[in-house]
Parts: sequence; structure tokens; C-alpha cells
Amino acid sequence: MSRHRVKAVSYDDDDYDDYDDGYDSQDPEEREFLEECTREVQNQLAAGDPPVSATRDEVQDALWHYYNDVDKSVNYLRGKKTKEADKKAAAAKAKVNAGPSPDDVILNAQSSAKGFKSKQPAPKPQGDRKAAGLAGDMGNLSVAEKVNVKSKNLDVLSEYKKSKRKNAMNFVVIGHVDAGKSTLMGRLLADLKAVDQRTLDKYRREAEKIGKGSFALAWVLDQGSEERARGVTIDIATRKFETENTVFTIVDSPGHRDFVPNMIAGASQADFAVLVIDASIGNYESGLKGQTKEHALLVRSMGVQRIIVAVNKMDTVQWDFGRFEEIEQQVSAFLITAGFQARNICFVPCSGVNGDNITRRSEDPNVSWYNGRTLVEELEETKPYFHALDKPLRMTIGDVFRGSIQNPLSISGRIDAGSLQVGDQILTMPSGETATIRSLEVDEEPNDWAVAGQNVVLHLANIDPIHLRSGDVVCHASAPIPNITSFTCKVLAFDHLLPSMVDIHRGRLHVPGRISKLVATLDKGSGNVLKKKPKIVQPGAVARIVVELDQAVPLEAPTRIILRAGGDTVAAGLLE
Repeated sequence: MSRHRVKAVSYDDDDYDDYDDGYDSQDPEEREFLEECTREVQNQLAAGDPPVSATRDEVQDALWHYYNDVDKSVNYLRGKKTKEADKKAAAAKAKVNAGPSPDDVILNAQSSAKGFKSKQPAPKPQGDRKAAGLAGDMGNLSVAEKVNVKSKNLDVLSEYKKSKRKNAMNFVVIGHVDAGKSTLMGRLLADLKAVDQRTLDKYRREAEKIGKGSFALAWVLDQGSEERARGVTIDIATRKFETENTVFTIVDSPGHRDFVPNMIAGASQADFAVLVIDASIGNYESGLKGQTKEHALLVRSMGVQRIIVAVNKMDTVQWDFGRFEEIEQQVSAFLITAGFQARNICFVPCSGVNGDNITRRSEDPNVSWYNGRTLVEELEETKPYFHALDKPLRMTIGDVFRGSIQNPLSISGRIDAGSLQVGDQILTMPSGETATIRSLEVDEEPNDWAVAGQNVVLHLANIDPIHLRSGDVVCHASAPIPNITSFTCKVLAFDHLLPSMVDIHRGRLHVPGRISKLVATLDKGSGNVLKKKPKIVQPGAVARIVVELDQAVPLEAPTRIILRAGGDTVAAGLLE
């Protein structure tokens, strides 16, 4: 049940400078991981036949070159030490048999000469000596050494049909900042026993210590130090829980306008959405002017069809039915104009702090007017989403991270289409590099295979981490996704559109580009051309445009994309 937020492995120029200073610049977590790897290498060397010893510096040099891969480091050091021992033995044997070598005779004569000065270079500083040692060892390093993973050659679709797993669904939690999204989900997890009481008590003590006692439930999801200090969600967070029939994954996204790109990344992983609205006087109105409407438009543009509206903090207005009815009417009207069908919209009055109407029906007599479902019951009413299991493999990388000593390089994400299994060779785009799946996890449980719609962690081998980035796409070499530098798309304009610079978002992918051409405006119903080569596209209009990118990225039709400029969403649509 652990929350899965991982640190991406991302390198820039400063990171390469850090390596020149050795390991002293690492943070405590990285140093601890390095020491753990060092001990493991030394233990395996000592336990070998014959036993081999290596200094701490030698071990860490090897780990540095092999990206903390323990097996490769052990093999390299064992081979190196064996060669050194063989050379010493051969040299000693030759010396015994042949007497002093010509070099020894010359050196002895030089040493006895009067006024002789040693021509040996002065000792190098530690950093130079380490660099020289690394350079000398490069000839022995075999970076191209491959890890062989045996595949079971399973028929994954048949295995999936035979499996008796619960339905699995992701939902994204959206809404204006301070609407209570994290607190609401924290209450949901606490009431469903997805987080233990001891952990909750710890969060309450820590929150009260800094004068933010009401934030304890939110900390179930907001575990970053900056998020806790600011009291707002910054990055997306995921947390799993189960009901009788379904395994749900909460994708808690940030509400603040500064972090809308992260919210887009969260929405791209969702089957449906929970829109949280603050019912308190003034906050509801400011939320409508803030991110409430933008978030709803974005999730619909990303393909989400069902939305559950949690009208939160109803206890602050004494569960006033008139207030709930007013919010329901106004928000329903907006959601329908945004493209949601009325039958896919539902409203639940609730209180995240007190837990009313979340997993249990409220006992407050002021709520007697509500006879509908609780929030959990509405979640369970959502029908499973159809996924393209038989299509070519597509998976967007959410995070790249170090897993463990046995799995030094891992990626996580949700499979968008197709299937994969342990032993598969995969292609990562845009780098075009291949990797081997050495093991995988589905919803945090080890498994031999995975299919579209499942949240997975892939432990990889035979690839340099520099070729992996959040937003990259995993596919099979037999059906690769193309890298493109321009595309034509049909978009709904949220703002005035004209040839200009924009940012293109698709899940975690975020690249700069520009609208280079306005091809035509289209009829919303039929799609017929209304006007060719317009000079400007008005808000609310549908248009066909050409977008050029500053770099080649993996995109294909009918991918959904979001266009943003100046911190605002200006359009959303589909590649054609």
C-alpha cells in the first residue's frame, strides 16, 4: 500500500561536474545506497572461489562505471584481480628462472651513479590518481556486457484472460487549490484502512508541531517537504486501495495554477475524474474563476468521460441544501458545455475533515435531505475502461529511478496499449536505444507479464540511464512509435490562436514549439471546413493547425495533446 513517488534520474552539466569531485557531493540517500552496493560487492568478492579482496575506492570506481550494477562490478573486479595475480605470478617465476632483467641492471647502475636524481613523477593528488586509475582500467571495462534474461515466451493475452485479478482503474483528483483534495483522499484511505493508525498519529503529531494540525490527512499523499511546508500539492502522487471488486489508484494532482503541467500528467493516466469543490462561502466562487473550470476542461480534453463532483466542506455551510443545489446546477451546466454527458456526471455532498459521505453515510440530521450514494459507492459504480490490449506496445515513462542493488535501473508508468513480459527487448523513444526487461511489478506486486491499463514498474538491463527520461515512450522494435518534428492536429481553442510560440504537453512529455500555420476552422458537429487559412481562431472554435517542435519527440495519431502559452492553456486536441 505504499505511496509510489520516485526521484527521476536526470542529468545536466552540473551533475557531470559532481562526478569530478568523487562521491562527497551526493545527498545522504545516495551515499547510503552507494555504501549498501559497496558492501554487497565486497561480500560477493570475499565469498567467491577463490576469494578476492578489493579496496573501497576500487569497488566504488567500478560501481560508478557500471551505474551501481553489483553483478557487473563483481565480475569486472574478479576478472581484474585474477589478471593481476596471474601477472605477478608469471613475473616472479620469470625472475627466478632468468635472474636480473636488463631493466634491473640499468636501474641499479643509475641508482649508484653520483648525483643521480629520480626521474619518477611527483605523487599525484588523490583526485588525479583516481582519474588516472580509471583511465588505465578503461581497457578492461566491458560496458557492452549484456545481461541475459530468459523469457518464458508467454501468450500474455491468454494469461490475462485466465487470470482472476480484480478490475483496476485510475482516477485523477482535480480542483482549485485549497479545495481539500489531499485531505479528502487522505480521509478515504484512512477510513478504508489503506493507511494504518500509527502512521496517521505520527502525521498528526508532526502537523501539530508546525501549527498545521488540519493538514495531517493531506500528508498521507503530500509527503514532499516543500508540499508540507507550503500546504499545497506540487507533483502528482499515487496511492492504491482496494474495494470488494476493484483496485483503485488515486492520482492526486496539484490544484495551483503554477503546477498545471503536473496536473496534465496526472490526467493522462486516468480512467475517470473526481472534481473536488470547496462549498464554503467565497471559496466556491473564487474556485470557479481559478482552476476549477480549467481542470475540468483539461481532463475532458484528455479523453476522460466520467466525472464525480465531490462538494467538499459542506459542514462549513451547515449542510445547507440550497447551497448544494446552487453548486450542482452551475457546475452541471458548465460540465455539459465542456463536453461531459449528463449521465456521466454525479454529485456527492461531503466533508473530508469529518469523513461524512465518503465511506460512510453522514449521521448529521442536517444531511437528511441527501439519499444518494457515498463517494466510495460512486467510485465502485464506474464501469471498467476498455484498453487496447491487442495494439502495439505503448507506455509513457512516468519516472526513472534506482530500484535496489539487484535492480539498479527502473522505470514506472502506465501501459497505454499492448502488452509486455519479462525477457522482452524494448525500444525507448526518442533515444532509439534498446533495453531488456529483467523483472517487472504490476500494482507493486511481482509478475511475469503486464497489459494495457496496468500500472507497472519495469526493472531494466542493458541500457544507459542517460537514454531514459520522463515522458519518453516504450515500445517494441517491431512496431516503433515515430519521432516527429511537426504535426497537424484538430484542436478546440480555449483562447485566441494565431501563429505563435507554445508549449506542447502529452502526459509527462513537455516540449517547446510553435503554431506555424492555421489551416482552417471547422464545424463542431460535422467537422466540415468553415474557413480556410484564417488569420486568427476565436476561443471556443474548432480548428486544424500545424505545430512545429524544437526537437524530435515520439508522437502518433490519435494522441491527445495540450497547448499552453504564458502559463495558460490555449488549446487541446488530437493529432491527425
